[in-house]
Amino acid sequence: MNAPLVLLDSASLWFRSFHALPESLTAPDGTPVNAVRGFVDTVARIVSDRRPGRLVCCLDADWRPAFRVRALPSYKAHRVAEESPHEGGADTDSAGTPVAESVPDTLTPQVPIILEVLAAAGLATAEAAGFEADDVIGTLAHREGRDPVEIVSGDRDLFQTVRAEPTTVVVLYVGRGWLKRERIDPATLAARYSIPEADAGSAYAEMAMLRGDPSDGLPGVPGIGEKTAAKLISVFGSLAALRQAAAESSAEVPKRARTALVAAAGYLDVAPTVVRVALDAPITGSETDLLPAEPADPQRLAELGERWGLTSSVDRLTQALAQARR
Repeated sequence: MNAPLVLLDSASLWFRSFHALPESLTAPDGTPVNAVRGFVDTVARIVSDRRPGRLVCCLDADWRPAFRVRALPSYKAHRVAEESPHEGGADTDSAGTPVAESVPDTLTPQVPIILEVLAAAGLATAEAAGFEADDVIGTLAHREGRDPVEIVSGDRDLFQTVRAEPTTVVVLYVGRGWLKRERIDPATLAARYSIPEADAGSAYAEMAMLRGDPSDGLPGVPGIGEKTAAKLISVFGSLAALRQAAAESSAEVPKRARTALVAAAGYLDVAPTVVRVALDAPITGSETDLLPAEPADPQRLAELGERWGLTSSVDRLTQALAQARR
């Protein structure tokens, strides 16, 4: 089997590193670097354990894309910062709506450091203007026709990307950390949520539309929880078929669910646009996604390690790169 193409949900990983490690981990100048250290160490472990032939660190060019907000204004609305940590308050769009994401103030300055380390190490990055990292991951996975794909994320939204062919796509779910990762493939997904295995990724997305997700501002269909959503999608095969049956007052749809589905028609009309990851995002980024055998700029990487107190972390990453290509 070919070495896998590993796609990292980078923001998910550095957020988790930030919350997992104490802010007492600082650079010589006192700058917190807990997210940087945790992220770099996690990448080193991923490289060592998975030995990918190619690896891409996928980035959010826009954490709350306009096309999703137009479709559903509540999308991630609760995450918008009421006040920016910078003078002047939150950034706003042309309508005066705050657009700054509510992130810990000590995390924000660490992101450029992470990007500098990735560049010096020679690890590929990718983003797409107006799209989220999930869309970059979805597009790269959808395009891949040669190597198996492994997506590393703590976000269940990416379960919708799993597939068995033409190349396998699995999610290595790190909700409890890399060492306790779960391998989510179509069979696992189908068994966990009682949805059809043949098209488990799509079925999961449609189940999620019905269920909703408060963390993303998705209201879902009132009265339809996860188990009911999974059962309905399993019985009818798709959200479109379910909605048609409800609109026709089919006896196969329980009366309470039928009433709720018809009442939620407006939400269900736009839910696919919001929930489904893009498969054609206009990706830009590094020229190659090949995993390097050695850092692209060893001197710069060493300087970053010294400046930010990351010497042991960058050494582990360098060793992992060398070992993975043997």
